[in-house]
Amino acid sequence: MTSTTKAPPLYPKSHILAASGVAALLSLTLLVFPTREVEAKKTYLNLELDNGSEYAEQQAEPTPTTSQSNQSPFANTAAAETSTADELKTTQIETPEEADPLHHIINVQNGDTLSTVFAKVGLSATTLHEVLNSSKEAKQLTRLKVGQPLEFNLSADGQLESLHSKLSDLESIVLAKSEKGFTFKRELVKPEIQTSYSHGVINSSLFLSAKRAGLSHNLTMDLANIFGYDIDFAMDIREGDEFELIFEKKVVNGKQVGTGNILSARFTNRGKTYTAVRYTNKQGNSSYYSANGESMRKAFIRTPVDFARISSRFSNGRRHPILNKIRAHKGVDYAAPRGTPIKAAGDGRISLAGRHGGYGNAVIIQHGQRYRTLYAHMQGFAKGVRTGGNVKQGQIIGYIGTTGLSTGPHLHYEFQVNGVHVDPLSQKLPMADPIANSEKARFMQLSKPLMAQMDKEKSTMLALNNQR
Repeated sequence: MTSTTKAPPLYPKSHILAASGVAALLSLTLLVFPTREVEAKKTYLNLELDNGSEYAEQQAEPTPTTSQSNQSPFANTAAAETSTADELKTTQIETPEEADPLHHIINVQNGDTLSTVFAKVGLSATTLHEVLNSSKEAKQLTRLKVGQPLEFNLSADGQLESLHSKLSDLESIVLAKSEKGFTFKRELVKPEIQTSYSHGVINSSLFLSAKRAGLSHNLTMDLANIFGYDIDFAMDIREGDEFELIFEKKVVNGKQVGTGNILSARFTNRGKTYTAVRYTNKQGNSSYYSANGESMRKAFIRTPVDFARISSRFSNGRRHPILNKIRAHKGVDYAAPRGTPIKAAGDGRISLAGRHGGYGNAVIIQHGQRYRTLYAHMQGFAKGVRTGGNVKQGQIIGYIGTTGLSTGPHLHYEFQVNGVHVDPLSQKLPMADPIANSEKARFMQLSKPLMAQMDKEKSTMLALNNQR
């Protein structure tokens, strides 16, 4: 049986010509209009060639990143536009200079310990143990801070020769190898003390206005403490209140590294101006006095919590928020975040530091024969605060909490005179002694120039503002 094979169908000639034309057109299109990938590669290669042999040599032998400035700016642009994300990451890595194997600078990272840092530079646990046991002072090396630099110098055989760490612009610590082990030394830089003037007007809060005036947090706190006997910073501050001060500035090599004492200050609150001058008497004791020599310090400070909000005032007819009945509120409540420090309003003896019924954790301080203060709902007590102990004015005695009959974190503060509760916000506070007569003339020689300097600085500042 014979099988026959069918011939493939013949396409019309016109179809074959049309197909050939389409194929030719597609080929031409690909040659003239390449894909993006091909186009990018062609552009990059063309720009490489524009740089000539010098660029090719740079590609063949990589050099440190500083040599990149010799490349054509067009080549950099093309590479940036055509590289993938991974390629970009690769080109941005800088080649480090050759490191000295005997010298290491480690910046403390989050989670680092002295043990892990020593391991990074190849030092053994035995060396670490020897360092920490060399002296009591050396143990403070374990109190590392994130970002703190530790500079190691090693001997030729990889043993620790010295360790240097800069704690601040004013303080460094050095550990050095000696015949007897390691010696620890603290290096202190004595700054140059300059004076500076600052002025501010309050339009929201003292802290924000002080920050705009260039004052640090510590200086702002010092300013509030100086005038804290006359001004209640939780209640008395008003928009438009004004402050100015002359303070010490610590400078090292032309750079400000900190601030010192406030030398003089003025604070205008509700139209009334208070002045303060720092004075050190012949016995070496420093305090603040008004410009004419009256003591800024009084027997009690106005508020035992800095910058807290008054949430409830002294009242004989307040409805208790928990007991839901009319009950006299024989104190003032200061609302503040849990853990906010509470200060003793004056010098005295602690008659109670412990649990006290609905007051929760409380402290009661007896100030002489006439005065007594109470601090309630504390989260806890400060170290050393106990029944029978003595406290100084401004000393931290505890922290705001919500113990006892309390709906939220706050301080309940009471003030008694001869056993009778009075409103601490309206009570006239007893004065402390003024400047001694024997030192009055010396004080005025200091006070008058400082007040005159503030007047001059303020006039200059206002004149400059008017010219703008």
